[in-house]
Amino acid sequence: MNPHVIIYTDGGASPNPGKGGWAAVLYSPEHDAKREIYGGEHDTTNNRMEITAAIKALEALKTPCDVDLYTDSTYLKNTFEKKWIAKWRKNGWKNTSGAVLNRDLWEKLLSLTEIHSVKWHHVKGHADDELNNRCDELVRKAREELR
Repeated sequence: MNPHVIIYTDGGASPNPGKGGWAAVLYSPEHDAKREIYGGEHDTTNNRMEITAAIKALEALKTPCDVDLYTDSTYLKNTFEKKWIAKWRKNGWKNTSGAVLNRDLWEKLLSLTEIHSVKWHHVKGHADDELNNRCDELVRKAREELR
């Protein structure tokens, strides 16, 4: 049985595109342990930072895990839940608008979801969810540290 981990992620850029930050809070109920990670990029977009947050969080896991991943990005959640990513791959990484943006990140995230069993959950951003709000704070901190 794989360890269970709860992950909250967030990402953003201001302006969009502009200085961006990503963040994740990883929590192991089994060990009652919490870890926070974050980082930033100078010229990026909201979507790139949302995807990067999920990648960095899953990369931080040392062994295959059962993950409940909470995000305020419906784009990130729906890409997997609605199987958009499978359609993109089948169509040569094209969608109805043309080439899929951020293919490099989607491919990396897809490979990580083949290691970890990920259940995607949506959480309303800027609401009363403590860990989502903490991720938002860390995103702002990451952007500030770029200055």
